[in-house]
Amino acid sequence: MNSRRKFIKNSCIGALGMTILPSFTIKSEKLTKLIILHTNDTHSRIHPFKTGKYKGYGGMAERATIINDIRKKNKHVLLFDAGDIFQGTPYFNYFKGELELKIMSEMQYDAATLGNHDFDNGLDELEKQLPNANFPFISSNYNFEKTNLKNKFKKFKIFKKAGIKIGVYGIGVKLEGLVPKKLYGNVIYEDPIIKSNKIAKFLKKEKKCDLIICLSHLGLKYKTSKVSDIVLAQESKHIDLIIGGHTHSFLEEPLHVKNKEKKDVIINQVGWGGINLGRIDFNFNQNKHFKKVFGRPIFVKKNTKNA
Repeated sequence: MNSRRKFIKNSCIGALGMTILPSFTIKSEKLTKLIILHTNDTHSRIHPFKTGKYKGYGGMAERATIINDIRKKNKHVLLFDAGDIFQGTPYFNYFKGELELKIMSEMQYDAATLGNHDFDNGLDELEKQLPNANFPFISSNYNFEKTNLKNKFKKFKIFKKAGIKIGVYGIGVKLEGLVPKKLYGNVIYEDPIIKSNKIAKFLKKEKKCDLIICLSHLGLKYKTSKVSDIVLAQESKHIDLIIGGHTHSFLEEPLHVKNKEKKDVIINQVGWGGINLGRIDFNFNQNKHFKKVFGRPIFVKKNTKNA
């Protein structure tokens, strides 16, 4: 009888130990943080605004300080621009885009796409200015085959951070009606939805990218049927993030739009003039799936502090 009680007692202790043990041995999932920083429609704003509603905000030196601070505190950071780098201040009229691209190069931008105002001095002048950028311009739905800019732009680029593959491509707005024909010449505009889906599928299926980003200068949304970032997201399958421009939309936080497979596409845009710097944090698990996403705009102003 005693031996039976002893057996039951030991069995209960053993079972209890088995029940409690996992709570001490299971480790929390290790996540890798990837930070995407971005701008759009900076329009040759070299210095902070001197008057008006945004007095004291913006400025490329101020933006650079914030970017450098973020890079010091975080290992995996990418920096993109969604177009309309040119036009808006006398600096563009005088330097024709040289100053903007050189400063962006100093900030170590990883890539940019083209906006309609980046054609404002014509194709010849754009070609002259491109060597001032030590980062690639990615343009996926402008066909430059019959122009002097043939082979000057990448259709996509793949970045690698901590073993994570990030595929990036660029989509531009229709130039007809926005830019005089003589300035864009024989550039052929290709359907943004068809082209986008083709490239995104290639990046996901063939190149095995873990995150697919579209740098878009389509505009956030319209009252008409005109293609926008929201329409693009709804008609897509493989895009994870759309970094937008053109409509100068200030978003307090990224939008989440369902694609054709009912999965979330994240859309973000940060106004214009360099007033804001966009930031989106992706946290990837060990299987390279992003588990948590957090986004917010950072006002660019002297002495701004960021994590």
